[in-house]
Amino acid sequence: MDLLCLIRHEAAALGFQDLRVARIGATPRFELFDAWLSRGSHGRLDWLARGREERADPRVRLPTARSVVALAFDHHHQRPSDPGGPTGQVARYAWGRDYHNLVGKRLRKLRRALWEAGVDNWGGVDTAPILERSWAAAAGLGFGGKNCAQIVPARGSWFFLAVLVLAADLEPDEALGDHCGNCRQCLDACPTEAFRGPRDLHAPACIAYWTIEDRGVIPLELRAKMGRWVFGCDVCQQVCPHNAGPPPANEDDLLPRHAWLDCVELLEAGDAELEARFTGTPLRRPGPDALRRNAAVVLGNLGLDGTVPALRRAADRGSELLAEHARWALERLGG
Repeated sequence: MDLLCLIRHEAAALGFQDLRVARIGATPRFELFDAWLSRGSHGRLDWLARGREERADPRVRLPTARSVVALAFDHHHQRPSDPGGPTGQVARYAWGRDYHNLVGKRLRKLRRALWEAGVDNWGGVDTAPILERSWAAAAGLGFGGKNCAQIVPARGSWFFLAVLVLAADLEPDEALGDHCGNCRQCLDACPTEAFRGPRDLHAPACIAYWTIEDRGVIPLELRAKMGRWVFGCDVCQQVCPHNAGPPPANEDDLLPRHAWLDCVELLEAGDAELEARFTGTPLRRPGPDALRRNAAVVLGNLGLDGTVPALRRAADRGSELLAEHARWALERLGG
């Protein structure tokens, strides 16, 4: 079995649905990433500016590298029906187990198989200093959409990416051209107008940025536009024509266990309770207080009179951060 066949066999056995190969070199389109950082479009995501040398060229980490392999891991499941009441939506990628653990563990097994075959390698998911979407596009594993998601034509964007850098020559695949054309549904549908243009996301205006990454005070002008998104946002992917018929994920760990969250329960749960409830899931990322903050904003947008007592308790007894957002929600409800 040649090396590429070995990689395909091992990757498929570990649950990866697709892979493509690029020739090693400086990271494609790195200057666009650098310019995006220089504009401050990453907000407080300071970690993106770290590991710049490795991001610019993976050979800094693995000088013997000859090829890059991009891998896809599907996570699409149908959203359960809306339960109504004081519930908020969770972005699709976060319904099950944390993909950093799930996909990262599978990738480590693949790397071990390569080491056993005598092939030195390096890689990771999006926590490693790798511009995984740039390498996926170079390898022909989809193309970069106007919404900054990686899209495989007619298959969609509901998948995780992982990248391997190998000290071995593999036949590269061809990159795809742009398949967005004149479509701008994702740009027009963004509730907060977070896109400054095609493939130019201004993170400090993004719902996902505020509900997941930034634990501070959500700008007043964004709160009403967040709707029912209590963690993340899928709007720009939901409207994409390429996501009309995505394949279902074949992974029980990614089943929709947390597609909807009761925001009153979140508001009144203690730190330990929330940490325990969401152990091993992406929902631990913002921390308990920011998750309660998000819940207060959703309740303000839902406008349900029955949530006023819980919001009053949060305004009176919660942290300064929570009280600020609970008071805003109460004003929205006339309470």
